[in-house]
Amino acid sequence: MKKILTAGLIFFLLSSGLIIRADEGMWIPMLIEKYNIKLMQEKGFKLSAEDIYSVNKACMKDAVLSFGGGCTGELLSDKGLLITNHHCGFSQIQQHSSLEHDYITNGFWAMSEKEELTNPGLTVTFLKRMEDVTNNVLEGVKPEMSAAEKDKKIRENITIIQQKAIEGTGYSASVRPFFMGNQYFLFVNETFRDVRFVGAPPSAIGNFGGDTDNWTWPRHTGDFSLFRVYADKNNQPADYSPDNVPYKPLYFFPISLKGVKEGDFTMVFGYPGTTNEYVPSYYIDMIKNYVNPKTIELRTEKLNVIDKAMAADPLVRIKYSSKKVNISNSWKKWIGEIQGLEKMNTISKKQEYESRLTEWINSDPERKSKYGNLLPQYKNLYSELKDFTLVNNYTNDAFISNGAEAVGFARNLIAVATRFEKGVTESEIAGIKKSLVNTATTFYKNYDYETDRKLFVSVMKLYGDNLGPQWQAPVYLSLKKSCAGDFEALSNKIYPKSVFTDQARFISFVNNLTARSVSKLTNDPVYSLAKSITDFTAEKIRDQLQNLNLRIQTLNTDYMKAQMEFESSRLFYPDANSTLRVAYGTIQGYYSRDAVYFRHYSTLNGIMEKDNPEVYDYDVPDKLKQLFLSKDFGPYTQDGDIPVCFIANNHTTGGNSGSPVINAEGQLIGINFDRAWEGVASDMAFNPAQSRNISLDIRYALFIIDKFAGAGYLLNEMQIIK
Repeated sequence: MKKILTAGLIFFLLSSGLIIRADEGMWIPMLIEKYNIKLMQEKGFKLSAEDIYSVNKACMKDAVLSFGGGCTGELLSDKGLLITNHHCGFSQIQQHSSLEHDYITNGFWAMSEKEELTNPGLTVTFLKRMEDVTNNVLEGVKPEMSAAEKDKKIRENITIIQQKAIEGTGYSASVRPFFMGNQYFLFVNETFRDVRFVGAPPSAIGNFGGDTDNWTWPRHTGDFSLFRVYADKNNQPADYSPDNVPYKPLYFFPISLKGVKEGDFTMVFGYPGTTNEYVPSYYIDMIKNYVNPKTIELRTEKLNVIDKAMAADPLVRIKYSSKKVNISNSWKKWIGEIQGLEKMNTISKKQEYESRLTEWINSDPERKSKYGNLLPQYKNLYSELKDFTLVNNYTNDAFISNGAEAVGFARNLIAVATRFEKGVTESEIAGIKKSLVNTATTFYKNYDYETDRKLFVSVMKLYGDNLGPQWQAPVYLSLKKSCAGDFEALSNKIYPKSVFTDQARFISFVNNLTARSVSKLTNDPVYSLAKSITDFTAEKIRDQLQNLNLRIQTLNTDYMKAQMEFESSRLFYPDANSTLRVAYGTIQGYYSRDAVYFRHYSTLNGIMEKDNPEVYDYDVPDKLKQLFLSKDFGPYTQDGDIPVCFIANNHTTGGNSGSPVINAEGQLIGINFDRAWEGVASDMAFNPAQSRNISLDIRYALFIIDKFAGAGYLLNEMQIIK
């Protein structure tokens, strides 16, 4: 009976909601008809909810895809042509680049389908349908269960639901929690595995402004790349084959050349990653004041090392471009997030809200019995969690995620050593060798010895400075003692000899792989450090971290329920969780600070104003300058100039990169790619006055494809509306 009441409670609270915060929210497509369509139409939307999401007819959802698992893309033609952000396709652009074919600097355009480049491992996923499965997920979950018991039962139920949903199909399924575990939805998906690179502008267009302009407005970045989805001759997903043909989608977006003006309706349809809008003040305090400041310091040092290496060597620039993007994007976001949370007094506002909530809880004995201990328990758990979270995140950033790279790579041998300890056959050894060679080929293609050595020196020092000895791996402490903290000297001693810092040495080691050679890995300090870090985090950090997060997750479910009862007239939207969502709003400029107002769009003229041949990220290509001077703009103009980007107040986050921005007629007008600096804290606190999503104007993308790249044949595939 309890599970039915829980689902009913959610339905009641949603359906009775009278208050929707202006233009805030990431809404569930399946529920647009019930809760959002009237407001969307009042704002100017001219279509129906079924035009957005339907299982009975082709609709917009059939043209929106999850690109590579971390971004969004959308289909532009009936031949599987898709567009996403340049930064979303950047790892593919980088993988195809070399000194001879520098597609990062010079761009790439396939002038026919035969010239399109394959991308092993790249996938795109479409949502086929979704379904509320709350009752099924919570079947057998009882109030008296511990957090671990509840989690186990829910996981068991989810496995059964997923398996049943895809029986007899080639689809995949996932069940995701909403409203902090008060509601669950099933998603049935179709994934395509043959996705080919069609084109991208040079970095001086696709990443114009680099880190300097990132997360800021005005932007002048042509942040797009083109790919094509392929299927077998039956239009079904298939591994790469030269016999595959362009995918014929159920739906693709028509493209508008009509442009945008202040106040126009906009809708963003994509896969936002993670938001935390309903967390208690203790979470904000942990992230803002404890975890992120130290991680920002670590990433700043890593970026300093990489920037210097990239500036000194064109090959290093190619090798480390993607790594730099991965490091810098979150680094700058975290800086802006801290400033935004501070400016909005978010912690104080959360505390004031918690005070009112506590008063409401304590005013009723039954509510006090259900919810009275929530905030005190949060306080105790977060006081423990913050140390484990910092250590886990910091260790990962220092040694695994683009930190000391050789140390991170050496972790691949830990599992191999364990297998040899248990005994392996000759055929198993052959398989291990092949796997290691393949892994090494990928790793060393983008590895530079001297850059990694300098990264090692930097992260070893900061790891020791910012984490107490009780949080440091034993081999690290031993190495630090042996070199008296002189990590420069240590690196010069161990890097020239390590198996992991040179491709030839590593391949030689793999070719002569035996139980004896594996046992000698403990003599390699790089391997010993990698194993010590791995063992230490597994034994001292991960279990405790998982346990604390599980206990907090249980509190979150009740805390969310309490908030929804407390604000019974408010229509709540669920936090983002990498599932398909709709955000809607209007084109709007904003006041950045006193007397400084930013209009809603930028132009090609602004690119020319920023032109600086001495700076890689601002060196405007000569051909673009020529097009500007000759005014050879084609049909892509607005007020005599080329529009480049625009802003609106749609609620977006990471994962929305590449999402289609759609006008009132359901036509594509832009590609979402960023947020403005003043509102970057919107993952935890949406600021209506300044939270703005930044989008590439589709007219600039078409201008680049047509006039700059000379790939106008691609436009012939599209449905372009003037």
